[in-house]
Amino acid sequence: MIHWIRLSTGKANAMNARMLDTLERAFDEFEASNARAAVITGYDKYFSAGFALPELISLDRPAMVQFVLRFCAIMERVLRCPRPVVAAVNGHAIAGGCVLALQADWRVGADGDAKIGLNEVQNGIGLPAIVTETLRLRVPPTSLTTIALEGRLFSPKEARELGLLDEVVPPGELEARAAAKAEALASSGKEAFAQVKAQIIAPALAAIARDANVENWIDIWQSGEGRQRVGAVVEKLRR
Repeated sequence: MIHWIRLSTGKANAMNARMLDTLERAFDEFEASNARAAVITGYDKYFSAGFALPELISLDRPAMVQFVLRFCAIMERVLRCPRPVVAAVNGHAIAGGCVLALQADWRVGADGDAKIGLNEVQNGIGLPAIVTETLRLRVPPTSLTTIALEGRLFSPKEARELGLLDEVVPPGELEARAAAKAEALASSGKEAFAQVKAQIIAPALAAIARDANVENWIDIWQSGEGRQRVGAVVEKLRR
């Protein structure tokens, strides 16, 4: 049995406190169920457009620290899940949305005009360890500069070439393919899957634990250039 997590938490599935609440409840329900795997997807043309910058830009430093720490904790919970998790990337998966997809064991994208990637550096924002270490875990080393340091956004097919997606299918086949992959991953021995997965992700988790302090990230977020670039993005979104 597959547990479907269908995110529909407001405009573009932007990540705010409500979105994090929804994800936390969804994994509470999944872990309390008899389902052997989960599929995460979004709505319409959005998987998730990332942080809800118009809301977050007004937070003071302590509130932003708490938000980022909670975001990191929930992303790590998805990564650590001992059961298979598949991301059915139905549309735009930008910044925090791409991060969520990267926590999944397999990522299936719908072909089309969606944009996928980590554009934080372009917006004057750094990347906490939950992002850099998961990215290092999921994509080949040759993709790191293009994805993280250039901060570009990619089409689904380009994302597949870089390793952000594992496969791309026609939109009408997305959910069936994601479910089939979840079923395939869940067909192995439950305890064996959990043990092998834990071994695979252990180096990333150790690196995340060594760099769990988000104060440097907040310093960049609140720097002059950071505020200027994020402010420009917020103004564009509001228009």
